[in-house]
Amino acid sequence: MKPIAGTESCEAPHFQYHVSGELAIQMDDGTEIVARPGDVTSLPSGHDAWVVGDEPVVVVDWFGASDYAKRT
Repeated sequence: MKPIAGTESCEAPHFQYHVSGELAIQMDDGTEIVARPGDVTSLPSGHDAWVVGDEPVVVVDWFGASDYAKRT
């Protein structure tokens, strides 16, 4: 996202249910968690995330930014 959004971290808040895979999340303050299937996360602005392992990550995001970092 960084090349598209032009920010160091994601500035969109998210409210997510994690369906599959493991997602490491690091907040700008350095706090880190790993979200696993069945977890619910509420992420404020200012975070980065990456897939842990080989299984694709699938989340249902009820409060993601649908227009954040779209190419124009």
